[in-house]
Amino acid sequence: MRPVDLGEWMPIYRGIAKRLGLDESKDRLARDLADGLLKGRCLDPERLERLILGRDVLVFGAGPSLEPDFKMLKGFLNRFVTMASDGATSIFLEHGLRPDVVVTDLDGRIEDLLKADEMGSLMVVHAHGDNVEALRRYLRRFKAVLPTTQVEPKGCVRNFFGFTDGDRACYLAVGMGARSLTLAGMDLGDEIGRYSKPRPNYERKLKKLRICKELLGVLSSMAKIPLYNVTSMGEEIPGFKRLGYEELKKVFNVNG
Repeated sequence: MRPVDLGEWMPIYRGIAKRLGLDESKDRLARDLADGLLKGRCLDPERLERLILGRDVLVFGAGPSLEPDFKMLKGFLNRFVTMASDGATSIFLEHGLRPDVVVTDLDGRIEDLLKADEMGSLMVVHAHGDNVEALRRYLRRFKAVLPTTQVEPKGCVRNFFGFTDGDRACYLAVGMGARSLTLAGMDLGDEIGRYSKPRPNYERKLKKLRICKELLGVLSSMAKIPLYNVTSMGEEIPGFKRLGYEELKKVFNVNG
């Protein structure tokens, strides 16, 4: 696992907190709550590392491109370690599948998140000041969960960098030693996909999508692995090479 340098992350986090009006003390409260609720039964991060290390990782965001992207990639998902960003979990279940890893702050369809956990997905659940009630209500119901925080780690709660579910999944993949990282359903534009959080605050959501794009750009400047983006619509992401379907098959030696 890549060592986490809070000296790098905390100034970034505090800039985000200022932009969004976040209360740092509430994020610490959520972190402490998650640590207490999961005491003695947190998922060992080494399980994630064993899954990801040296593998090609495919991260699905919950943007408007998710449905066409998933349809395009469905036939060779087993070529990758698959990671679903929160609401993107639901499209896996709709196709009778499960992602290998789910990265969520419990905004998605909770019944689908719990089902993915039951099916064997490894759950990385983020604790922050706005989801304290969801943590209290649902966290103990998951079987295989690693809690994360956006402030200082404590107990079994880790900080792998990242702020939104999408970019946090990417930081996690790189930190766990992925061989390559590919994005799908990661539009990051002005349209919110139907698999995203229901009834979001539109302006706040757009700010978070911009933050996600910025943090992926930061990640691309640090990562020493190939970074690809097969999202069929949406924004260009700095440092991620845009690939079409046929190009993707060539890069990963996929037939069909």
